[in-house]
Amino acid sequence: MSAPVSTVEDAIQAALATVNDPEIRRPITELGMVRSATIGASGVVRVELLLTVAGCPLKDKLRTDITAAVAAVPGVSGVEIDFGVMTPEQRQSLQSQLRGGGATEEPVIPFAQPGSRTRVYAVASGKGGVGKSSVTVNLAAALAARGLSVGVVDADIYGHSVPRMLGTEARPTRVEDMIMPPQSHGVKVISIGMFTSGNAAVVWRGPMLHRALQQFLADVYWGDLDVLLLDLPPGTGDVAISLAQLLPNSEILIVTTPQTAAAEVAERAGAIALQTHQRVVGVIENMSWLELPDGSRMEIFGTGGGEAVAASLSRTIGAQVPLLGQIPLDTRVREAGDAGNPIVLAEPESPAAQALGTIADRLALRRESLLGKPLGLKPAGR
Repeated sequence: MSAPVSTVEDAIQAALATVNDPEIRRPITELGMVRSATIGASGVVRVELLLTVAGCPLKDKLRTDITAAVAAVPGVSGVEIDFGVMTPEQRQSLQSQLRGGGATEEPVIPFAQPGSRTRVYAVASGKGGVGKSSVTVNLAAALAARGLSVGVVDADIYGHSVPRMLGTEARPTRVEDMIMPPQSHGVKVISIGMFTSGNAAVVWRGPMLHRALQQFLADVYWGDLDVLLLDLPPGTGDVAISLAQLLPNSEILIVTTPQTAAAEVAERAGAIALQTHQRVVGVIENMSWLELPDGSRMEIFGTGGGEAVAASLSRTIGAQVPLLGQIPLDTRVREAGDAGNPIVLAEPESPAAQALGTIADRLALRRESLLGKPLGLKPAGR
């Protein structure tokens, strides 16, 4: 018996299934947001849509996407959308669905689970002022531009600057106890700066810093990320220690400048891996030189710092720590960051963007889970 002919109603439902929620990035039909969709005699479709919260910041985006999708269905002459709000029970059900089961008293950090395929890079430095946040933001944007799913945690609680550099002014949306992170340039991002008023200072001690980091990792709905970058505060303080406890499988990226004093401090930041048993992926030397109009280089901060840090950490840790790249000093990096448009996107052909892109290529590897896979091992014969 042949399959029934598709009706206009079926086509409308199929069109709605192509519309993703802008924050969760999954079809609105799958998330239970479409309460009803009916077509009248005049061909006007009336869609009742349930928002997760009444003040959904991306309501207009949903309206535009739904209208475009449904209006393309043959026989539809117009689209009207009525917005409602999910009940607490519906939000609880959505939260449980997104987390893959029932809610627990203590939310699980997905990146710490054995089956996680997300590469977690903690971007660290010995001291401030070496461009660690600029490197983090540009690597995130470069990785996202390469088609990877990327997230950034602005773990520099006192000196948070990632939202400005990524050009996001949006606030996170809360669904029950779960937080939907804003996105910019294809990168999901969360920062304490999204929860403070204006440019207010954050005055917290160790336990509160630990809890904030834990919530960023467990309460935020990140989805299935390929790469998660954490912009750590300078030094080896509370946040670095908490990270090692919460994400023992995270890997460390050390950022330094060529200056000897900065390199010496950076070595201490990398040496923490001996105590936390984390892997140091490599060293990134920032502000390596200034390219002059005649093609020559001016080494404003000296030379050799990145190589020295990589060599010293290799000896200390007992494993090869490579120098992943050297990024030239360029005022456009600062200008792009202030404008919220990372230089890897704004000026992709610039030497700094090229250097950052090369480093991103070396980091663009998704960890494969061994869960359920045969390892090819056989018991030894007697």
